[in-house]
Amino acid sequence: MALANLFRRSTETDAAHRLYLEVVKQARQPRFFAALGVPDTVQGRFEMIALHAFLVLHRLKRHHDQSARLAQELFDVMFDDMDRNLREMGTGDLGVGKRVKRLAEQFYGRIAAYEAGLAADEAGLCRALKRNIYGAEAPDAGPVRAMADYMRREAGALGAVPLAELLAGRVGFGPPPVSRRPGEKL
Repeated sequence: MALANLFRRSTETDAAHRLYLEVVKQARQPRFFAALGVPDTVQGRFEMIALHAFLVLHRLKRHHDQSARLAQELFDVMFDDMDRNLREMGTGDLGVGKRVKRLAEQFYGRIAAYEAGLAADEAGLCRALKRNIYGAEAPDAGPVRAMADYMRREAGALGAVPLAELLAGRVGFGPPPVSRRPGEKL
């Protein structure tokens, strides 16, 4: 019986897998890449996964005492998947660990930038999104503003989701945004 318990996945692990599948499903929505100019590259795809994982973790943070294990499991599932994908893409075994470590460091940076951005005005969040998602390939202000609006909308929607739903691994996201024209009013 003790051996069976060793290989049994925890409730948090199962919930984290379900949450991560929803994060990836949303992050892969074509509109982010086609209409909002997110680079359709390995880094661009990472950025979209990081953004959506951040949103879930940001919500879980409100109930840290009850959700810390799930948040850690979600992080672990995410970076196990990153490791597996890098290996499938042909990154050498010696390089995978370093690359995953670099991605984890980038993710921690995104968490800090997005936390600060959500607490700031639109310009602060736009700066964080432009720097992290678009980098040197930044489109005009419309897609960046649309992404900022989307993040605020989704953070608000996730804030209304009962913790029990998240603990059970159930999360949903709204549709990706449509880009706004640069001069369009908020």
